Amino acid sequence: MGRASLSPTFTALPEHIDVYGHVNNAVWVRWMEDLATAHWTAVARPQDLDAYAWFVTRHEIDYRGNIAEGESCTGTTEIREGPSGARFDRYTTFRDDAGKVLVNAKTTWAMIDRASGRLMRVPAEVAEPFLPARA
Repeated sequence: MGRASLSPTFTALPEHIDVYGHVNNAVWVRWMEDLATAHWTAVARPQDLDAYAWFVTRHEIDYRGNIAEGESCTGTTEIREGPSGARFDRYTTFRDDAGKVLVNAKTTWAMIDRASGRLMRVPAEVAEPFLPARA
């Protein structure tokens, strides 16, 4: 996950539960976005937080399990390779307390310049703190 590690816990609240008795798919997406935002905020340089914003262009999600009300899972996120133009692919995994994968996702995010509101190529110095450490 680049050089920073985030592994927050998410707990299923009553409002997260669907008619099948487990976390609704839309909640998983919200948790992915919450995790990505937390990663950006924790790792980005202060000047980048003020200068740039991100939005999702694509989600690819594999649902392999679920949790019920009151149960928790841990989410992790990582960026495995550098950006392509304005876009980064972010990989997210949620696991239950036993370590079983519940959800795997690949989400493509695009960067905009806050001042202009325009899509822009991700500068190397913005991407660098998120990339895997080189051996």
